[in-house]
Amino acid sequence: MKDSSVFVEEATTRIVAAHERADYWSELINSYHRRLGYAFPRDSNFDGRTTLRRTTNYQLIGWESDAVTYYRTAGHVRGDSDDDFRLLLPVNGQANLEQAGERAVLPSGFACLVTLERPFAFSLGADTKGLLMTIPRREIDHRLGRMPDQAATAADLNSGLGRVVADLAAGLFANGGDMTRHQFDTVASHLVELLCMHIVGEQPTAPGHLADVEAVVRRYVRTHAEDPDLTGATIAHALGWSLRQIQLAFQHVGTTPRELIKEERLQLAYSRLRNPVYRESSIADVAMALGFGSASAFSTAFRHRFGATPREVRFG
Repeated sequence: MKDSSVFVEEATTRIVAAHERADYWSELINSYHRRLGYAFPRDSNFDGRTTLRRTTNYQLIGWESDAVTYYRTAGHVRGDSDDDFRLLLPVNGQANLEQAGERAVLPSGFACLVTLERPFAFSLGADTKGLLMTIPRREIDHRLGRMPDQAATAADLNSGLGRVVADLAAGLFANGGDMTRHQFDTVASHLVELLCMHIVGEQPTAPGHLADVEAVVRRYVRTHAEDPDLTGATIAHALGWSLRQIQLAFQHVGTTPRELIKEERLQLAYSRLRNPVYRESSIADVAMALGFGSASAFSTAFRHRFGATPREVRFG
């Protein structure tokens, strides 16, 4: 390798015995970052591979692996600190991040800046692929000011400037091995500049973007409708968006997050009232379990929605 070339390295767990692969993966990822903890749903025959591009200033890793959870505890932070940020960009599958008491869901096409200076848990499902870029803190602080070490916020890279950032990251990874270090660092610096511009800029409100937000929120509510604490704010926190973004998306189709939650709960209540499995549960029990404040409020909303009372549906 010439001195001016980008350092490139490829690795795969398939070079070791099946029972050694989880340990091999742990040591490999630690060598790229700092000390982490690992939870493998299946620690035997773990399949993972990485491709590394590295200069003095930046590191870009492409990964593909089986399901795994990475975590960093307060002990990890104290014993092995690291100021740099990581840009996490799943390109296939979904990532789930929990940090500072907040949770963010990162489907394909979303990204976030993650700090290693706060404990976190980061879970990947099976067959996930993505890019992980190490960015010196000074590069972020220079553009955004000193950022607090708090939970990461998801950034939508599916359209507009975000799409440019995602494409630039993919292009840098695909072609970085054929660049000089200066070329690689120049492109990486532009990527960080555009990323920070995207983070501080106003989120797009075009109909296409709003429709994407609406679809993701509807899927989330359908899955979590029986959570009695579900609100527009908790949805925003879970998905890493602002509540205002979600409100705008549903305003565009003439409703609100609150009305969506109520509709999904009413549909779930109707199904449970007709299901023999719930025969031993009273109507009030069904209502309270789904977050309705009182049986009377539930009955009124139910009759308005279905044209019949809960009792008529159950015994009709």
